[in-house]
Amino acid sequence: MYFIYGDGGTGKTTLLKQFEGPKLLMSFDHSVNAIRGEKDIDVLLLEQADIPVIQETVNSVLGRAIGSGRYKTVMLDNVTSLQNYVLENIDGKSKDGRQNYQKLQVWFRVLGENLRNSNVTVVATAHQVDTESQSMDGKGRFKADMNDKTFNAFTATFDFVGRIFKVKGERWIDCDPETGDHGKNRIDDRTKFKAAELVNPKPLEEPKLQEVEEAENKEEKE
Repeated sequence: MYFIYGDGGTGKTTLLKQFEGPKLLMSFDHSVNAIRGEKDIDVLLLEQADIPVIQETVNSVLGRAIGSGRYKTVMLDNVTSLQNYVLENIDGKSKDGRQNYQKLQVWFRVLGENLRNSNVTVVATAHQVDTESQSMDGKGRFKADMNDKTFNAFTATFDFVGRIFKVKGERWIDCDPETGDHGKNRIDDRTKFKAAELVNPKPLEEPKLQEVEEAENKEEKE
């Protein structure tokens, strides 16, 4: 299970192409241009009529898709939009708003657990928030654009959490929790690598990695 967050235009949706076999893209923000024409990717676009019943729609569609045995990989793109729709529905039906975020967390926790038990590869994306951290070490600047407790509840079952970004026109993924950003990697021992190698890793030359880290640090300071 992979969770990738980053700015718009960094290639989050495109990552789906790396996974082998039939794939389903469930899009909540209609950003599907990057995968148009891909014969092994079926696209399901959220419609306006789906929003008031988004929780039921997501559960139903995923249940049918996974139960069919047709797909090897399912992508939820992006979870930031999904979270906002779900919260809006919870707010609209609630008389006491004090429990709304708890209900949001529970729904996403159950969704994550169900996906974990689905026996398909799951990829979820989210937008990025730049907190512009003023800490002395500059750590913890970036995180997924989600409520923190909801993010933790949803990604608890995920094997991989990483931030995708561009340096000198090349896309990279950072999953190192020691940076203070959201990140973890239970799949292998990599902490930073080219985005094109998310699924099929290749050895990374140390000088190249050092160059990327220096460029990234320079951009963050600016």
